[in-house]
Amino acid sequence: MGGGALGRRRRAIRPPRLGGLTINKLLPNMLTVLALSAGMTGIRFATEQRWEHAVVAIVVAAVLDALDGRIARLLNAQSKFGAELDSLSDVVSFGVAPAMILYMWGLNEARSFGWIACLLFGACAALRLARFNTALGSAAQKPVWAYNYFTGVPAPAGAGLALIPIVASFEMGRAVVGHPAFVVVWTVGMAALMISAIPTFSLKGLRIHPRYVVFIFLGLVLLAAGVVSAPWTTLLILGVGYLVTLPFSVRQYQRLMAQAELLVGAGPEETEGVAAPEGAPEGAGEEPAVEPSVQPQDGASPRS
Repeated sequence: MGGGALGRRRRAIRPPRLGGLTINKLLPNMLTVLALSAGMTGIRFATEQRWEHAVVAIVVAAVLDALDGRIARLLNAQSKFGAELDSLSDVVSFGVAPAMILYMWGLNEARSFGWIACLLFGACAALRLARFNTALGSAAQKPVWAYNYFTGVPAPAGAGLALIPIVASFEMGRAVVGHPAFVVVWTVGMAALMISAIPTFSLKGLRIHPRYVVFIFLGLVLLAAGVVSAPWTTLLILGVGYLVTLPFSVRQYQRLMAQAELLVGAGPEETEGVAAPEGAPEGAGEEPAVEPSVQPQDGASPRS
């Protein structure tokens, strides 16, 4: 009796556990801050005319941005604070930083037109991220067959595409791709792609058939070898290759949309046994009116 009372008294006076967040909860936000720091460091390198280092800084920011959202989901560390921090970081790293690097590299030679292009790129990056954030609440309205597509070019990809003239100058010389008029047109074009409604491929929901896994690994080995041995040529090929995929993504999107409209327009008896549009989740053709919620997908990778 006395021993039980003493044990209860000891448990009652046990000091409370320390509060606070674990490292697992903070890790995604740490990566986001590192991405922001990389983007800002790219501006510093540009002021020192260290163009190679400036491009590498933006690439590092893009890699960190791709990791923070995925790690947050794996560790169940998603938060509203992390989503807001991620979006603000992306505006700086993939909007302001690339625009300022381009301006100091070649846009300044176009005077007012160059500054207008610089402003447009930064503003379009911010508008794209704002459009994506406001669309999160209506994500359930997105058709099931459109899960594997972005609307417009993601911000990290847009930043990389905008820097292609600088990357190309490392291999071809500035006289070929450094003309102020060309840089202005290129920058405005990449800004327009970010805020456009063009459907672009998203690899987040891509499923690889087991027979192709070995070839994917071989491709990664070749990519790593190219980055180490010829980094600028490799980045240039990746950028141009991404641009080449845009017409194919538009065509594939339109084909899936046409198939979905055909299924919706047909009656239940007519659609029985008809396969759902390619790229749609399993069972999508059975109940076309029911659309499950969509996980956020964008270059910004907001965490909510």
